[in-house]
Amino acid sequence: MSVTIYDVAREANVSMATVSRVVNGNPNVKPSTRKKVVETIDRLGYRPNAVARGLASKKTTTVGVVIPDISNSYYAELARGIEDIATMYNYNIILSNSDENLEREIRLIQTMSGKQVDGILFMGSTITARHKHEFKFINVPVVLAATIDEEGELPSVNIDYQAAAHDIVEHLVNKNHKKFGIVIGPLDEPINRKLKLTGYRESLAEFNIQLEDECVFEGDYSYESGVEAFNTLKDKCPTVFLVGSDEMALGVIHAASDSGYTVPNDFEVISFEDTKLAKMVRPRLSTVSQPLYDIGAVAMRLLTKFMKKELVDNHVVTLPHRMEFRESTK
Repeated sequence: MSVTIYDVAREANVSMATVSRVVNGNPNVKPSTRKKVVETIDRLGYRPNAVARGLASKKTTTVGVVIPDISNSYYAELARGIEDIATMYNYNIILSNSDENLEREIRLIQTMSGKQVDGILFMGSTITARHKHEFKFINVPVVLAATIDEEGELPSVNIDYQAAAHDIVEHLVNKNHKKFGIVIGPLDEPINRKLKLTGYRESLAEFNIQLEDECVFEGDYSYESGVEAFNTLKDKCPTVFLVGSDEMALGVIHAASDSGYTVPNDFEVISFEDTKLAKMVRPRLSTVSQPLYDIGAVAMRLLTKFMKKELVDNHVVTLPHRMEFRESTK
């Protein structure tokens, strides 16, 4: 049978409350008593029951993380930042893949509620009214990472995607590019539709360049959609491809090579993530570098503040991006 807190208290000849204080790091225990309790815990092999502690304190020190696809390097780097900060603040995480499926996302939120998580970190394409209903129903803090709430009601951590789009365009126009091919992620996602694509259009308009609809290809972040994008756009418009993910950018580069072209001599390619893939492909990718680890880490730290009821000055956090120029541009 497993050793209980009662067994420790009896063997150490102290109260269960004293054992609980020692286990939870409460300083209000005499050093001699703490030493005796710790020695008893070690001798008996007692391990606190997290579920029982959660029932008593109404806290489980567990955070639910909903992520579209942990095998995607973009989300894997975000998850690493989340995990490191969770460990620092003594939280466990329950990580679940949603495949960006609405029904699955809702079920995962409900499941995490049943597991009595103390908070949820959510990553997904679109925040709907159904999401918000579930978030309110579970009544624990929720923070979005690399995901936006168009109404700005939910706490979130992102970069300024529209400003980043402007930085790309300004740099390339100053290099005398006038024909742009846009390979963007799904346009039902607000980050793509409302921020990135709008940022491209408005920035090009500043330089009296109109972005034709036929020069915009809607992909799904996959390598295959990057290949398809290049084959669709190569004869229509671009001297440069602005690509919404590193994996799609790899597809563009390889499709160009398969068609007898070279990057960057025939077409320049710039991506919008800066995952590890950007340094693995040849030529190495120029990108808008998003601080993926930091987005995850800051989102987790923000969540800990809400869970601990600490003062939060700004619930919508915007981290800086930078341009990283490598060999896929001249």
